[in-house]
Amino acid sequence: MIGMVLASLAFGAETDAVKTLSVAVDTVWVLFTAFLVFFMNTGFAMVEAGLARAKNTVNILAKNFIVFALASLAYWVIGWGLMFGDGNGFMGLTNLWFVNGGVDKGYSAIGWTQVPLWAKFFFQLVFAGTAATIVSGAVAERIKFLAFLIFSLVLVAVVYPIVGHWIWGGGWLQQLGMWDFAGSTVVHSVGGWAALAGALLLGPRTGKYRNDGSVQPIMGHNLSLVTLGGFILWLGWFGFNPGSTMAVGDGTAIAHIVVTTNTAAIMAILTATITSWLMQGKPDLTMLVNGALAGLVAITAGCAFVSVFSAAIIGAIAGVLVVLSVIFFDRVKIDDPVGALSVHLMNGVFGTLAVGLFAQNGITGAETGNGLFFGGGFTLLLHQLLGVLSVGVFVFVVTLIVWAMLAATMGIRVSREEELLGLDLGEHGQEAYPDFQGFLTK
Repeated sequence: MIGMVLASLAFGAETDAVKTLSVAVDTVWVLFTAFLVFFMNTGFAMVEAGLARAKNTVNILAKNFIVFALASLAYWVIGWGLMFGDGNGFMGLTNLWFVNGGVDKGYSAIGWTQVPLWAKFFFQLVFAGTAATIVSGAVAERIKFLAFLIFSLVLVAVVYPIVGHWIWGGGWLQQLGMWDFAGSTVVHSVGGWAALAGALLLGPRTGKYRNDGSVQPIMGHNLSLVTLGGFILWLGWFGFNPGSTMAVGDGTAIAHIVVTTNTAAIMAILTATITSWLMQGKPDLTMLVNGALAGLVAITAGCAFVSVFSAAIIGAIAGVLVVLSVIFFDRVKIDDPVGALSVHLMNGVFGTLAVGLFAQNGITGAETGNGLFFGGGFTLLLHQLLGVLSVGVFVFVVTLIVWAMLAATMGIRVSREEELLGLDLGEHGQEAYPDFQGFLTK
């Protein structure tokens, strides 16, 4: 009898030790992948700065640096609670403020992962920061610094978490059966719709379009930065997508997600290169980089739900789509200096719909149902389409109102004189390249 008791105690202690180790390993995994996503801020800063003119470099770097601080504050104070708090189908209502002081209670929608609350919070925070960063590129070279800061606070405090609740926090789209594994809609489309609203109200940069309506190209000043940023973002996506497992228990699923992510990226690079070459006569480096990013955005929703072969098709389509989209936005005179709308909005929408086309039920364990191309009919595709439309209408309308309120009160666009001089001197009183006199005004 005593032996049985001792054996039982020893087994219990061993079980507790295994569980403790499991939680520790999962926590390290979640935080490591979150660090990769955080490092994507560097990638966004490099891409945006390189694609802008030298006279606006300080402004762009400052926006990209401070936006994560603002996102962190907004998400800590209220955003997390609205997104993951227990509530209704629209938003969280339980323990809204300051992440409940770190007490993991009232957040049942994310209770499926065993990592500590602060690990969950930080992982979701870096995603929220990404959504705000997307906006920066589309409004670059003419936005007032303070107006952008206030908008970013509102976006991460209210708009982003409400959509996140709908899809990841137990809200109505999640209950309906919409799937978005790592954020083609939650992160990229939200940032894209908000960017579109801002770009429309701001109008194009001075000199972007000639009097006859034709496009006057405004070239970026440093394609080395663009290329470096593209590689950093590509690396960061290996945290963005595989990290969304928020556990290391299923190595097969993690490996599958890594390969679908990479496959979509490389196929998009190739098709973007071919499309650019055919349409523009030369292989445009910026199209190559944005092609990679387009493929990564497009596969983000379905990386855990589609096969590697399907990922290749999704990426191939994304590479063509991003080039056509850049040309389209130029023709309708929506000025987007970095192609953020083409990368994040258009391919966020496409990637979300691609789940409804290419999903294979249980391919990594998730019971998504099959997409249209795998015998599932239109059910999943219609759920994905409803998600795209509802998120698009909500985010665009709300952010358009926010931008309009800022425009009516403090103004959102710098003066013509300041724009021509450069936002570095006008907004910050600094130059990124002070030793190159005369270069900044080009």
